Amino acid sequence: MSTELRRLRNYIDGEFRDAADGRTTDVVNPATGEAYATAPLSGQADVDAAMAAAAAAFPAWRDTTPAERQKALLKIADAFEERAEELIAAEVENTGKPIGLTRSEEIPPMVDQIRFFAGAARMLEGRGAGEYMEGLTSFVRREPIGVCAQVAPWNYPMMMAVWKFAPALAAGNTVVLKPSDTTPASTALMADITGSIVPKGVFNVVCGDRDTGRLMVEHETPAMASITGSVRAGMSVAESASKDLKRVHLELGGKAPVVVFEDTDIPKAVAGISEAGYFNAGQDCTAATRVLVHESVHDEFVSALAKAASEIKTGQPDDEDVLYGPLNNPNQLKQVSGFIERLPAHAKVEAGGHQVGDKGYFYAPTVVSGLKQDDEIIQQEVFGPVITVQSFRDEDQAVEWANGVEYALASSVWTKDHGRAMRMSKKLDFGCVWINTHIPLVAEMPHGGFKKSGYGKDLSGYGFEDYTRIKHVMTSLDV
Repeated sequence: MSTELRRLRNYIDGEFRDAADGRTTDVVNPATGEAYATAPLSGQADVDAAMAAAAAAFPAWRDTTPAERQKALLKIADAFEERAEELIAAEVENTGKPIGLTRSEEIPPMVDQIRFFAGAARMLEGRGAGEYMEGLTSFVRREPIGVCAQVAPWNYPMMMAVWKFAPALAAGNTVVLKPSDTTPASTALMADITGSIVPKGVFNVVCGDRDTGRLMVEHETPAMASITGSVRAGMSVAESASKDLKRVHLELGGKAPVVVFEDTDIPKAVAGISEAGYFNAGQDCTAATRVLVHESVHDEFVSALAKAASEIKTGQPDDEDVLYGPLNNPNQLKQVSGFIERLPAHAKVEAGGHQVGDKGYFYAPTVVSGLKQDDEIIQQEVFGPVITVQSFRDEDQAVEWANGVEYALASSVWTKDHGRAMRMSKKLDFGCVWINTHIPLVAEMPHGGFKKSGYGKDLSGYGFEDYTRIKHVMTSLDV
């Protein structure tokens, strides 16, 4: 007996629409491996319509007062809170994540982040006016950029959508947002909620694949392109946007080093690192996946981490004992498995290293030791529940190896020595350095990396400023 699939639709100019040519793609629940919905596979006509709607809505939205934009965002936050169970259900179908953790770890920060940017809307201030040339007064205006083309990833579909649209709308921009083709359900629900609060055309959602995203970035209308995704995707966006000099905001991959010194409380470090490494099945650009441990405590640490991994569960969303759910799609399962299958002979799998069950895309919490700095699994992003461990001899070597990858998003240092912690925070070439913790984020602080992890910041006042432009105004006093 076949089950009819739910139909998801684009949201353009205040209404839900199918793709203009009627094309769709199946959306699969990664916890079951079965399709539960169809979504539009949008093409040029759909992108054109969304961009036209956003462009038409921009002048009026730009000219709203900061207080009006703040009021709208606060209403959106309240509505997300009120309809949290609907959002959770959609996100769980999207991703297979544990229901309880989605409720406790995603809804509260999302709502808080929207409210933060609601407040930021009223902080668009420049430097004080002054007479820098006799008889002339200068001041600075901060203005919205225009239409923003935004592409969100599949690892945190809801939260990354918030990171995209909240600062953009707060600053007075209009948005065309594309969710990942594997996780459009919660974004479609967000469109329903947000679209009932902001004027039509201000917030648009276009579903589709990487070709749809390319059409958005290459479109002549947007003044800015923002993406959270892989390095490959970010480089493609930057290249496409360069053709007409669009602004680009990129939050890309990560390979976070976790540097554990000999004076660390090993049980406490293992507990924090294992949770930060396996949460969300390790599908997090900041995940604690690459541990460097001082040689004097290496064996003790590996033994404790392997034991912790063996006690961590993955499973279905309604199982209250699981820390994480499935990998997002079969390609991701193949990628993670491939890293383990290609391990060099000197590597040792201390825990896990295999798929779990025969339904869905689950992978066991895995620990790999005995690795060298130039090994593939050290240099490349796995994006799965795999923690690698290396042994270092001194602080200089720890810094060299920590920085010795092409990514530079996040890192952490575990030590009781304050001076050492401060030295490491200076020397580590990453956009975030946590000390004796790993992975907490707050709306007030910036998130973003260097090198091939991209450029631009999410969250914080810095992230808000990324969605504005600066204009110098000079007036003569001799009128």
